[in-house]
Amino acid sequence: MSVRVVLADDQPLVRSGLRVLITDTPDLEVVGEAATGEEAVRLVDETGPDVVVMDIRMPGIGGIEATRRITAGPWASRVLVLTTFDEDEHVLGALRAGASGFAVKDMALEDILSAIRVVAAGDALIAPGVTRRLIAGFLAHAGPVAGPPPGSPAGRSLEGVTDREREVLTLVARGRSNGEIADDLFISVATAKSHVARLLSKLGARDRVHLVITAYEAGLVAPSG
Repeated sequence: MSVRVVLADDQPLVRSGLRVLITDTPDLEVVGEAATGEEAVRLVDETGPDVVVMDIRMPGIGGIEATRRITAGPWASRVLVLTTFDEDEHVLGALRAGASGFAVKDMALEDILSAIRVVAAGDALIAPGVTRRLIAGFLAHAGPVAGPPPGSPAGRSLEGVTDREREVLTLVARGRSNGEIADDLFISVATAKSHVARLLSKLGARDRVHLVITAYEAGLVAPSG
């Protein structure tokens, strides 16, 4: 079965380019296009896509609020934010709103397709080979951010997290895969996976993206990262 995608961007040329790219890819299918946040939410309700490729800056409610409504709704759709580095101050807000990851508009086309597949598979877009340089750039260029909403994973302390789990959390925030974490800490891949699973549970985080948010705001990874 192909991955069903909604494209949400107020620039027709961007939507057209992505549509052509996806149309030429056998395992991906565009099921709708939106130029505003409201249209994106409506299309999700009508088409039930696997992934919404969402721009942040759009007329109306915008990409962040549209992401919040989609991820808080009854749909199983996941959101991939497609942005540019000069919008870093908005990226964290989008991830807090429930986005499963982000990509940049000037990245390699194959990487954008890979990002859609990663998100559709139920993983966060913190994966080796696709986002390590994005996370590095985000941490290097992001300015100060406002505190997270009460009750969000990033707003909680790291109380109950062991020293080893803190090490693992820091490596996750630096874009390391489970295999790389295992190598760095001289543990097995299975043990690394177990540590990540426990972190997700202890911190109430949805996925690796939200572990990154937690690590960043807890000061485990400096902005100069």
